[in-house]
Amino acid sequence: MVYVSEMYTTPPTTFGSELEELTYETLTKLAIPFYQVATGEALTMKDCSAIDDRLGIEVVKTIFLCNQKKTKFYLYITPADFKFITKDFGKKLAIPRVSFASTELLKERLGVIPGAATIFGLLNDPEHEIQLVFDRSVAQREWYGCSSGSVTNYMKLKTADLFETFLPYTGHKAVLID
Repeated sequence: MVYVSEMYTTPPTTFGSELEELTYETLTKLAIPFYQVATGEALTMKDCSAIDDRLGIEVVKTIFLCNQKKTKFYLYITPADFKFITKDFGKKLAIPRVSFASTELLKERLGVIPGAATIFGLLNDPEHEIQLVFDRSVAQREWYGCSSGSVTNYMKLKTADLFETFLPYTGHKAVLID
């Protein structure tokens, strides 16, 4: 089982990535309250079960996808237990042939390593080249839980703050699908 610290309402003192530091700077600037926990390296959804218990919520699954030509990108937010099928995703958005983006594209576009994909990666997308897609059930939750930009820190914040303050700040709009 992965180590999980107590919950804190302040940023960590050290950061696991540049994105993580930017995430906490942005949340502080926007006055968005959050709870965060430091963890051992959490790379799988199974590792996240102890994190879920500590935060009192279910951490989402964040999937980074691209089209075959690697010219269109999608950040898909789903429940943790969701079984993802690329063909079904493509049909819902009328997109032919999507696939998982490579480790290199994950680092280049979101500024993270595998296992740390997060909605906060949109801070690294000022040209709005990444389409944000939410499973409707996640968008309707009171709390949103995710990586803060590393595999050693996770957080929760009000979903309303994400949609009403954070996304307008980044200029991204979410497409909701069932």
